[in-house]
Amino acid sequence: MFGFLGPNGAGKTTTIKILCTLLDQTSGTAVVAGHDVRTQRSDVRRRIGLVFQEPTLDAYLTAEQNLRFHGELYGMPRALLRERMGEVLTMVGLKDRRRDLVRNFSGGMRRRLEIARGLLHAPAVLFLDEPTIGLDPQTRAAIWSHIAALRERVDITVFVTTHYLEEAEHCDRIAIVDEGRIAVIGTPDELKRGIGADRVQIRTSDDAAATAQLRDRLGVTAAMHEGMVTFAVPHGADFVPKLFTTLDVRIDTVTVTRPSLDDVYMAHTGRTIRDAEQARGRGPGAMHPMRLMGGRR
Repeated sequence: MFGFLGPNGAGKTTTIKILCTLLDQTSGTAVVAGHDVRTQRSDVRRRIGLVFQEPTLDAYLTAEQNLRFHGELYGMPRALLRERMGEVLTMVGLKDRRRDLVRNFSGGMRRRLEIARGLLHAPAVLFLDEPTIGLDPQTRAAIWSHIAALRERVDITVFVTTHYLEEAEHCDRIAIVDEGRIAVIGTPDELKRGIGADRVQIRTSDDAAATAQLRDRLGVTAAMHEGMVTFAVPHGADFVPKLFTTLDVRIDTVTVTRPSLDDVYMAHTGRTIRDAEQARGRGPGAMHPMRLMGGRR
C-alpha cells in the first residue's frame, strides 16, 4: 500500500488522473504496471481499478447491477463476472445487500461498493483517491478496516491519496506531496526517525518575544501553530529546563510530543498540513495545477 499524503490542493488528484490516463502530463513519463500512461492507455486501463473522490455509482440501480454494468464494460465473461461479483461483495460486507438499490445505501456502504467495483476485474493496481472524504470518523475507520483486509487477501498494489495523517500510517510507504512536488518518500517509521527531534509547543505571555529569544539565545527557529509557539529539538524533555532559565517571558504551558507525520511534513515544507490548507483557503476536493517534473514520478 502506497500513500500520497498532502493537503487539499497539493496535486494528489491530478497525479492519479495522470496515472489513470485521464489527464496528460505536461512533461516527464509515468509507467503503471509496466505500461506507459500516454502511449499504452488501453493496457494501463485494463490493469487498474479506480475509486474517484466523487461518487460515481448509479443510485437507481442495485449493487449487483452497478457491478454487472462495470464488468460488461470490461468484457468479462458472464460466468467469471457472476463469480467475481459474489467474491467482491463478500469482501466488502455487502453480499446480503446485493439486490438493494444504491440510493438506499449509506455513504460508507456506497464507498465500499465503489471499492468492490474497482476490484471486480482483478486489477494489478487499485487507485483510491481520498477514499474516506466526507465520511464520519466511525465510517472512515470501517473503510480502512476493509482496505486493510483487502491487502491481506488480494495480491494487489493499492495507491491511496489522503490528507488525513492517521490514514497515512496504514501505508507501507508514503510520499509527502507539497505544491505538486514530492518532498520526501519512505516508510512512516523511516520518515519519523529521520526527523530526529521532538515537537515542543509553549504558550507564553508574549509569543512574539519568546519566538525572538528562542532564535537569538538558543538558536532555535520557532513558528506559531495552533495558537502556540512551536519548534523541534532533539530530546525535547531535556530541553524544557532551558526554556525557563533562558526566556524572559512567562511560560504558561509546555507540551513535548514525539515526531509525527505532521512533523515530517513541517520539517520538509516549513508548515503543517493544516496550515497549508488554511493558507490556500481550499476545501476538500479542490485541485491544484500540478507541476510535474521531467523524469520524476
